[in-house]
Amino acid sequence: MESKFSFLITLLVLQYLTVVCVSQDFDFFYFVQQWPGSYCDSDKNSCCYPTTGKPAADFGIHGLWPNYNDGSYPQNCDSSNPFDESQISDLISNMSTNWPTLACPSSSGETFWSHEWDKHGTCSESVFDQHGYFETALGLKQQTNLLQALQTAGINPGGRTQSLENIKDAIKQGTGHTPWIECNQDSSKNSQLYQVYLCVDNSGSNIIECPVFPKGGKCGSEIEFPPF
Repeated sequence: MESKFSFLITLLVLQYLTVVCVSQDFDFFYFVQQWPGSYCDSDKNSCCYPTTGKPAADFGIHGLWPNYNDGSYPQNCDSSNPFDESQISDLISNMSTNWPTLACPSSSGETFWSHEWDKHGTCSESVFDQHGYFETALGLKQQTNLLQALQTAGINPGGRTQSLENIKDAIKQGTGHTPWIECNQDSSKNSQLYQVYLCVDNSGSNIIECPVFPKGGKCGSEIEFPPF
């Protein structure tokens, strides 16, 4: 009898923890875009074009990540709601263009999108279903248009180094908000523009000033913006 009672208590605790995790609140999103030229010219990453072909020379979505104001973040919040490509079938063409995978081996992108939903998207279920999550990220990319913001300021991908402050200013001018710039290193250990973080309110509707910036991936005062 005691063993059965203990089992029931354990089951109730696990159910409670599952509910808490699934319904977990968060404070804001990081919306993260990456420059494919820096992903492919990295001293760490192997680069393979997706099975749909080489992506356009444009920033691609990395993810839309729930975050807390203290810099921590929830992850893998609901294993009972795994990625289901059939729920976003009308978005696949758009995602192949604007959310391409560069990981090896070459793939259609499903593994990348599945990872982003399972790790990050499931922690925003109080706001989005799967379709809403991916559709919102696609809309944010069109709204921000980082490459256009940089090119308007005369900053183009190529062999020249660029001032980090000029890059930040150009993106702030184009989007209205201060970005966080993450750099990686090329094969010659030069610092280069890799990812751009912008912050979005916890409804996923409005770009905001970031409550806190990420740690790591810091840049020098002059960085490369390589071609792709």
